[in-house]
Amino acid sequence: MLDALTPNTLEDCIERAGAWLEGVRQPDGHLVFELESDVTIPSEYVLLMHYLDEIDDGLAAEIGRYIRRIQADHGGWALYHDGAFDISASVKAYFALKAIGDAPDAPHMMRAREAILAAGGAAKTNVFTRFQLALFGFVPWRATPAMPVELVLLPATAPFSIWKVSYWSRTVTVPLLVLAALRPSARNPRGVRIDELFVVPPEQVRDWHSRSVLGDNWKGRGFRAIDAMLRPAEKLIPRATRQKAIDAAVAFVTERLNGVDGLGAIYPAMANSVMMFDALGVAADDPRAATARESLRRLLVRHETPDGVETYCQPCVSPVWDTALAGHAVLERAQEAGGRTVGEAPAAVGAANEWLLGREVRVRGDWSVAAPDLAPGGWAFQYRNDHYPDVDDTAVVGMLMHRSGDPATAAAVERARVWILGMQSANGGWGAFDIDNNTDFLNYVPFADHGALLDPPTADVTARCISFLCQLGHAEDRPSIERGLAWLRSEQEADGAWFGRWGTNYIYGTWSVLCALNAAGLASDDPAVVRAADWLVSVQNEDGGWGEGQESYDAGGPRGTYRCSLPSQTAWAVLGLMAAGRVRDEAVSRGVAWLAAHQTEAGSWDEPQHNAVGFPRVFYLRYHGYRHYFPLMALSRFRNLSASNSARVGWGF
Repeated sequence: MLDALTPNTLEDCIERAGAWLEGVRQPDGHLVFELESDVTIPSEYVLLMHYLDEIDDGLAAEIGRYIRRIQADHGGWALYHDGAFDISASVKAYFALKAIGDAPDAPHMMRAREAILAAGGAAKTNVFTRFQLALFGFVPWRATPAMPVELVLLPATAPFSIWKVSYWSRTVTVPLLVLAALRPSARNPRGVRIDELFVVPPEQVRDWHSRSVLGDNWKGRGFRAIDAMLRPAEKLIPRATRQKAIDAAVAFVTERLNGVDGLGAIYPAMANSVMMFDALGVAADDPRAATARESLRRLLVRHETPDGVETYCQPCVSPVWDTALAGHAVLERAQEAGGRTVGEAPAAVGAANEWLLGREVRVRGDWSVAAPDLAPGGWAFQYRNDHYPDVDDTAVVGMLMHRSGDPATAAAVERARVWILGMQSANGGWGAFDIDNNTDFLNYVPFADHGALLDPPTADVTARCISFLCQLGHAEDRPSIERGLAWLRSEQEADGAWFGRWGTNYIYGTWSVLCALNAAGLASDDPAVVRAADWLVSVQNEDGGWGEGQESYDAGGPRGTYRCSLPSQTAWAVLGLMAAGRVRDEAVSRGVAWLAAHQTEAGSWDEPQHNAVGFPRVFYLRYHGYRHYFPLMALSRFRNLSASNSARVGWGF
């Protein structure tokens, strides 16, 4: 394989990958790839149609094809490609298929039901699923945690308030608090029921049984005791106070509806806002309700298949992220090709930068509650999500614009720099959306059984911020950079890797940090760099590639390994090793050869596996773009560094 990878072969791989990527660029210069999660989101879309009595049978049939196709051999549904049975995902999928019209005695339904019952039945589902079951009247509301809507009235300084939790938790929870207060019932016009999924009669389910993924300990038990006290106490809340809280929640949602991009620009929040307006009696054609419904429809993805049209619903979209990352790959490709340099950025990058400039966030979002004096400047993940820009997207876009050298972007890059500096947490790290959002005990409240209520600093996001600041090279930023580097050193695992919060997993985290250490000027023989690079080499597969499964997020799960090599993770490992100064190591050459050997005829790569994470152990993501632009970036950088006298990358990313 290595002998066949001649410079001409490598150049051909790069050019074909670049041509493929340019072929999917939108006319206005941006790129957006599919973002797939698991069966829960498309299942919830079907159930929402039945909740509202707005059933589109044709669309439901298309979603049904998707749900049936991804049913696993174990009979149920998993949270990621080839994953283990998940009770909550399986209950929602079964419910959706039954609502679509699948007969309970159909073989696939029988297999699913047997798997669900063997796992303890629908009473064992997580909190979000239990709320769905309560809305349909399948379980009493006592089967869900107590969630008084009066929480929205608490100030940011209160021990527990909506300002103490992450953006995603905030936007999902606020409309759900209204639903919990009003306790509406789904219209369910066809009377679909799933009593057969309960081991005990649903009406006898007296308490919720979920436990935080963080474990069952004194914190969790303490909050469950508080939960038990809140239930009778809620009855004593004055009616005027409750109405004031509902009004405050509605005002919160209305201010952040975000047009056709939706509340928080994420499906659960958007769906909850639709149900909230419906429960309040807001007509479907009211601009608020109509726009909220449209935001959901825009998440649908349709594909022609041999069995007919198949549709699924994305959890959100990722155009800013995709456009910026693809831009870095395009710049890397152009660095030497045809005698061009990154100082003569391709026209495609100029168009992407122009598109990105139009999406710069210039308003104060929720982050300003903790930083009222900080000027806005940055980018969100989606088309629009102005209340919730994130430092990860901001750093990646900022590095692209700075590297492109376009004077028209200089002011936006400077605003991004100031904003990122102001978003640094006290411990030196960066969270994605908020500052010091790390009140750990809140992850044990009954509602937070997913264990991801917060947005604390993470290694991958911190690395991106450091890379950006180092690339800009302002001497006055060095103290912030040094605090970030110290935090990263403290987070390095014993084996040399770093945890990947937003991408799978230790390969992603380790690559991200090695880029930051390179940008910060750490020598390749720095102990942290050596240990990280040695770890990447130690988990390389025999075929020369790398792969890591979502099982790495499980306690004691395997790190940096999977049953086969994957394009995105092979690219990350190669990029990480090159950032560590090992461009001429055999491990890098073998990784590059693996990427070249597995490129498709069309110029891209295949990767059905999930490659990122929403909430570790609970919600995983498959970025369809990762298998395209990261291999292009890795191959191009390898070519460029191999022809250089320097082993240093020279850029933050």
